[in-house]
Amino acid sequence: MEPNAKSGDRPGSRSAAPPQEPLLQETEGAVSQPPALNVPNCITFARVLSVPLVFWLLLTGRYQTAFFLFVIAGLSDAVDGWLAKRYNLRTELGAYLDPLADKLLIVCIFVAMGWLGELPLWLVIAVVSRDLLIITGVMLAWLLDHPVRIRPLIVSKANTFAQLVLASLVLADTGFKLGLGSLRDWLVVVTGLLTIASLGAYTVAWFRHMTGSEQANN
Repeated sequence: MEPNAKSGDRPGSRSAAPPQEPLLQETEGAVSQPPALNVPNCITFARVLSVPLVFWLLLTGRYQTAFFLFVIAGLSDAVDGWLAKRYNLRTELGAYLDPLADKLLIVCIFVAMGWLGELPLWLVIAVVSRDLLIITGVMLAWLLDHPVRIRPLIVSKANTFAQLVLASLVLADTGFKLGLGSLRDWLVVVTGLLTIASLGAYTVAWFRHMTGSEQANN
């Protein structure tokens, strides 16, 4: 018998299990994450699915139906955001899916209304090119192992608001013949300028990030 062995120990008996305090502490301190497919994200996903329907309605001349569906999509955006914040259901999926759904809907309306001649083609090209260039910049930074996180700028928020107002105004004017031609022309110019300014701001921020000047200034 070993000198340090206890008198109650028997040969071949199983040793006592080590204390489990660290495991218990880790479990107690863990914060449960909401499921990815929760109610707010399902509402957002439904908004994504509405994009081809809105596009089809516009191309087939059902402007009033497209307008009402666009309004419902806007209300659903407010609802899913409120639910996620009120019941702590914010997820990483929702953080990416929500702005993607909004952007897809706006781009779909701009492309369709440009095709129908309700919006100038230069504005449609500017809006679509801005989004494609931003996505390309993010992917390029990721491929170069220098990932960048897009933070919404003030000019970008103003640009998104202008695009939403213009899209809803054009849909309403086309569907209900409101005679808002002068207001539409003014909003087209404002949206175009904000689109170009937003792209310029993101381009400067991207170059600063890739060259390391952003970290140097911080």
